[in-house]
Amino acid sequence: MNKYEILCKIKEILIEKKLSLATAESCTGGLLSSYLTDIDGASNFIFQNFVTYSNSAKEKFLNVQKPTLETFGAVSEQTASEMALGLLNYADIGACTTGILGPTGGSKEKPIGLVYIGLSCKDKIKVVKYISKFALTNNRHKIKKDIAKKALFELYEFLKTT
Repeated sequence: MNKYEILCKIKEILIEKKLSLATAESCTGGLLSSYLTDIDGASNFIFQNFVTYSNSAKEKFLNVQKPTLETFGAVSEQTASEMALGLLNYADIGACTTGILGPTGGSKEKPIGLVYIGLSCKDKIKVVKYISKFALTNNRHKIKKDIAKKALFELYEFLKTT
């Protein structure tokens, strides 16, 4: 399924179930939001989108706890989970990304191209760990696009079971 088909399916599910969506992006810097608004009618389900690139923005807008950031870092399953949970203050469904685009900032434990995609609704939170297929290219743009597309796919899969 291509990006446009996934977007149409996401729109169909959200509108059919009368659900609103909020996103919070760190590493993707708004690209996920941009993709979601590429389809006509997005205003029927998108409520709020954030680019929470800094830790302080994650704390202020999403209620990510300072000890979580200090203990696990911004790029972690725990932070993605708290980001996704915080989005439920704004909408019925939350989708977030936090990761490392490179070419610097990676480590053995957290390599370039690593992302945590957080998804939430009132009764569940799911975090997906993914390493971009473009991680070894050190091309931020390719990594960002790959991660945003993966987030769309994961959002669609999440919505099918919600």
